[in-house]
Amino acid sequence: MRLRKVQGAEEKISESPFCIKDPAEKKGQWQDVFKNKAPLHLEIGMGKGKFLLEKAMSQPKINFLGLELHESVLVRGVEKQEEAELDNLLFLRENAESIEEFFEPGEIGHIYLNFSDPWPKDRHKKRRLTGGVFLARYDRLLPAGGIVEFKTDNKDLFDFSLEEAENSPFRVDTVSYDLHSDPVLSQGNIMTEYEERFSAKGNPICYLRLVKGE
Repeated sequence: MRLRKVQGAEEKISESPFCIKDPAEKKGQWQDVFKNKAPLHLEIGMGKGKFLLEKAMSQPKINFLGLELHESVLVRGVEKQEEAELDNLLFLRENAESIEEFFEPGEIGHIYLNFSDPWPKDRHKKRRLTGGVFLARYDRLLPAGGIVEFKTDNKDLFDFSLEEAENSPFRVDTVSYDLHSDPVLSQGNIMTEYEERFSAKGNPICYLRLVKGE
């Protein structure tokens, strides 16, 4: 689906104090950027920012970064943050393929992947954020015990992701094909805009949690 261009999005993003410019220059210095030594969590493909904003509100002692390539959706997250003005939430308008340029190994403790683009054609599978290419990147960035959490309503993508994870350096910690029906996993679950929409249609939400070993 082609994204609708939002007039003024590029200017708003470039002018916002909550959007980091030249993130490669901040590599290894994110504690200085946030002006504290709190753990750093990253959402890749943050969309309009509902999930990350609620995360940052509920966990003020964690610093959150949202990475999003598309200006037309990122700008909505920027607008939400400009109203909330949370001290622990910043954004990057960047491509996920470049994340190793922005962070030192071990600098990120937790990665969230919510309703990522399924890239359904086989020739595009290297672009899937839960594929082996990206899992190798996460493995290099996360410390021992670091976590990757993934949610999707696309069962084909989920099955692919689970197979890739089982052949990766990560330990498969938790698997659910119906997150919302699980009384333990659903407790405290923060829904994204997509999740609310898909759930309202009766689509089960799949959930995968990976942990990096020692």
